[in-house]
Amino acid sequence: MITRAKICGITCVDDAMAAIKAGAHALGFVFYEPSPRYVSPEVVADIIAELPPFVTTVGLFVNAEREQVAAVIARTGIDLLQFHGDESEDYCRGFSRSYIKALRMRPGTDVLATAAHYGSARSILLDAYRPGVPGGTGEVFDWALIPPELAPRLILAGGLEPTNVAAAIRQVKPYAVDVSGGVEMAPGRKDYARISAFMAAVQQS
Repeated sequence: MITRAKICGITCVDDAMAAIKAGAHALGFVFYEPSPRYVSPEVVADIIAELPPFVTTVGLFVNAEREQVAAVIARTGIDLLQFHGDESEDYCRGFSRSYIKALRMRPGTDVLATAAHYGSARSILLDAYRPGVPGGTGEVFDWALIPPELAPRLILAGGLEPTNVAAAIRQVKPYAVDVSGGVEMAPGRKDYARISAFMAAVQQS
């Protein structure tokens, strides 16, 4: 099966179009204000209005108030929600959209037990753990810690870039991969050559 890819941290139309041209299946938009990749709902609405069909748009939130998530959905029409904080399953499924639950690979994490708390999630995303940073660390974690049975619903993140994504796909066999910093020239601005190289590595794996 083809491994899907999401390019996250999109902040402008040009970056979105470059990702799509390279073959990205989904685009991620960060609605977490402390992030250098934060983008306002108004800007995201304008970007989405320019997109071709069959591209999934994903909104990333970290312990957001319910009202904020609902307002973003109403303003942007985003397709899918991605939660990176301490949100409960009841919270995550309380909106008019399917969701992805991100789990950070803390030392000693029982991945299957934690994922089981989010049975209604469309997918589980695994990311590297750094204290106080909810995602986008650019760090790789030990892929050997990932239970093989999680692979069919797994989105792999954490320090992926053009030089290591093929190895990650071969070892983990995830449904999809997620990249942000690994294809950037600066936080929030994408490097189009790196996007193309990343997607080529994904497609050839």
